[in-house]
Amino acid sequence: MDFAFDARTEELRAKLLAFMDEHVYPAEETAREQRAALASPWDTPAIVEDLKAEARRQGLWNLFLPDAEHGAGLTNLQYAPLAEITGRSPQLAPTALNCAAPDTGNMEVLAQFGNEAQRKQWLEPLLAGEIRSAFAMTEPEVASSDATNIETHIAREGDEYVINGRKWYISGAMNPLCQIFIVMGKTDPDGADPRRQQSMVLVPRDTPGVEVKRAMQVYGYEDHWHGGHAEVLFHDVRVPVGNLIGEEGGGFGIAQARLGPGRIHHCMRLIGMAERAIELMCRRAVTRTAFGKPLARQGVVQEWIADARVAVEQLRLLVLKTAWLMDTVGNKGAHTEIQSIKIATPRTVVDILDKAVQLHGAGGVSQDFPLAELWAGARTLRLADGPDEVHQRSLARRELKKYL
Repeated sequence: MDFAFDARTEELRAKLLAFMDEHVYPAEETAREQRAALASPWDTPAIVEDLKAEARRQGLWNLFLPDAEHGAGLTNLQYAPLAEITGRSPQLAPTALNCAAPDTGNMEVLAQFGNEAQRKQWLEPLLAGEIRSAFAMTEPEVASSDATNIETHIAREGDEYVINGRKWYISGAMNPLCQIFIVMGKTDPDGADPRRQQSMVLVPRDTPGVEVKRAMQVYGYEDHWHGGHAEVLFHDVRVPVGNLIGEEGGGFGIAQARLGPGRIHHCMRLIGMAERAIELMCRRAVTRTAFGKPLARQGVVQEWIADARVAVEQLRLLVLKTAWLMDTVGNKGAHTEIQSIKIATPRTVVDILDKAVQLHGAGGVSQDFPLAELWAGARTLRLADGPDEVHQRSLARRELKKYL
């Protein structure tokens, strides 16, 4: 087996690694200082726009989108090591490259399922990094891990859809640049097939009846970098029927198509977060002394670092295999592997980050190191895009089916 990256991937990796060293890492502290001085914590620090301009100038833009018409035309296997690099600075790098969730998934939906007018109005400014977007699916009143439970109602009245519902943890919605919501709700709540009851519609943020009520915290963080995770109310919101994405009853299928790439993108970035944690552990271990010798010579610290390296190498190989399968046999053919990485990667990276926090002592839970915030983000991904248990349930059923 050949594990080497192809020439284009190597070229982009070299450019991206240099971009991170020369622009992203030096901007981290500046971005924090600028954010602290903003009138609203949800506004974008000026240096982020500078990073976006530089990334676009260098051709490091929209790398996630395999459609060469709209994106870089990379395969999943080519994009995987690039997304990993951006995961080392998840607050800045994905946004700088216009490769940040939830915009990536929303752009994929519009590119694959949107009509010409929808792509012109919303996809083009998203591709240009001029606006942001949100995906409104999760609801507080039902177990949203089962998307058939969604209760938001989308009723057709003449040439309009009328939307009523309550959503929460709608990522990016607090950012004033978030101009468009993709809303999932039921157009046929009494339909016989529970997977054909849902539809998706485009709802501009300024539509009457849309209320961005509050920012939801995530382990005490409000995630200003990614536009927060908002509670959003839709009260008699009216949009033209032309805002329907795809067909009525197609929402569940679109959601599944959206989640496949989204899940692997998260796992790619998580590996980068783990690499950052290992680097911080090693730097801390060689510069701190306890009980008469450097931490690097403490047996338990050596075990943590060794175990972390083994775990990351295992995860990377599984993620790369999954990316290759998605490219060669499609998302359905890679179903088992997509679920496997979604189970294994957040769980393992959380453990690595936990050890890194422990090694840093009080500093590990402070704002002086990125570890606590990285841990909160990684732990949240054990819920986002489907909780571990949902993937375990599906994966186990697939395995058991072989013996029934």
